[in-house]
Amino acid sequence: MAVPSFKEDHISQLPALKLLMNMGWKYLSPEQVLEARGGRTSNVLLETILKDQLQVINTIEYKGKEFPFSDANVNNAILAIRDLPVQDGFIAANKAFYELITLGRSFEQSVLGDKKSFSFHYIDWKHPENNTYHVSEEFSVLRSGSSEHYRPDIVLFINGIPVVVIECKSPKIKDPIDKAIEQHLRNQQEDGIRSLYQYSNLVMGLACHEAKYATTATQKEFWSFWKELFKTKAEEAAWLDKLQTLKNQPLPANERTTLFQERYKNVWTYFQNLEKEEQAVTEQDKLLFSLCQPERLLDLFFNFTLYDDGIKKVTRYQQYFAVHNTLDKVVKTDSNGIRKGGVIWHTQGSGKSLTMLFYAGKLALNEAMENPTIVVLTDRNDLDEQLFQTFSRGASLLRQTPVQAESRADLRERLRVKSGGVIFTTIQKFTPDATAGGDRDPVLTDRRNVVVVADEAHRSQYDFIDGYARAIRDALPHASFIGFTGTPVEKAD
Repeated sequence: MAVPSFKEDHISQLPALKLLMNMGWKYLSPEQVLEARGGRTSNVLLETILKDQLQVINTIEYKGKEFPFSDANVNNAILAIRDLPVQDGFIAANKAFYELITLGRSFEQSVLGDKKSFSFHYIDWKHPENNTYHVSEEFSVLRSGSSEHYRPDIVLFINGIPVVVIECKSPKIKDPIDKAIEQHLRNQQEDGIRSLYQYSNLVMGLACHEAKYATTATQKEFWSFWKELFKTKAEEAAWLDKLQTLKNQPLPANERTTLFQERYKNVWTYFQNLEKEEQAVTEQDKLLFSLCQPERLLDLFFNFTLYDDGIKKVTRYQQYFAVHNTLDKVVKTDSNGIRKGGVIWHTQGSGKSLTMLFYAGKLALNEAMENPTIVVLTDRNDLDEQLFQTFSRGASLLRQTPVQAESRADLRERLRVKSGGVIFTTIQKFTPDATAGGDRDPVLTDRRNVVVVADEAHRSQYDFIDGYARAIRDALPHASFIGFTGTPVEKAD
């Protein structure tokens, strides 16, 4: 049996690199990366890779034909992502970058004699396989206002853009994850390497048997563990088996050579001996496998990251799985074309408002929902306003601007739209005696892609015989209802 080594490089960094490479991330040596950066440690973009990929994933479709974007437009796109508004502040620059890669931009170009604007993107979000995924280590970046460098242990690049920064520590030192977090926070100071972190979306601290993640500028107390959730024991066993296989899968000879060629021979000998034995899965393996599979990583970036009142936030695992599990149920229809509903039971401080926002954002973009109308329902004006402000700050996730219904009449008018929209209202606007003569409200829409997202979904929405809940269902007979509550009152519902 090989004697275990507690050197940071041996126990954390190299195992992380090997797993990432087996997951599909192509390794580039520090020398190869520096060449792709134009030989400048002040430049953090792999511009040669970025330019090639922008030409691959962007084409103009016009009058049944495809055309490439001009070199001038590709160069302008690189200039836009290189020159972020750092003068407005660190987080402002990071937000500008995030909006650039998620929303893309438009460039004018003459095609077949017509000059028009065409959409241009930095990442292919819909087809992950069209992007390139690279990993490198000891990524040397020139400090601001200094001739010194900081060197994050591992950096992940999508299409040449650095989006994940990782610090590895030996579990033998005291409080290794705290040390990793402190190093990230030091690097993000004004005299650090903000030029790298202004592009980051995820940051991680790994120490073999411990691992945490966060996003840009997250303070230490808000860094989180990730826990993969499964619907069945069999699903969990299959996941662990796949991870175990990847961890112990030998690297191809050419990739192994690239990884070890600059290291001392004894490091390679140590890893050769390790590969003779089955290596157990660690917490850092689980975090990397959970968050860094390309499709999952793109989902986290595009649908579960937001800027909330100047603070960048990323989902926690319970929010992520609540959204996905709920969405899986709602998008399906029964034989009558009706979609399921249900209740999400949350605890205090679990980030319910952001879970609702993440859910609405994913729902709005789901093709099976055919541009749904989302009705966000509360039972008090103060809650309505509070939640509306949260959604307004996170409107980029919704890809549309939420609105508040000002009155019963305004609500009815807004619900008459043919599709789309995120509408905030209180339950009282569905009151049974809203129309003349005390009759119930008429059917406002019978569309089957209306989803009611109800906050504090307890007693006021369980009276189906003669209360508010009945009035809502009469007005929206084919809607799906998702309730968020910390106090469920009917276990069987």
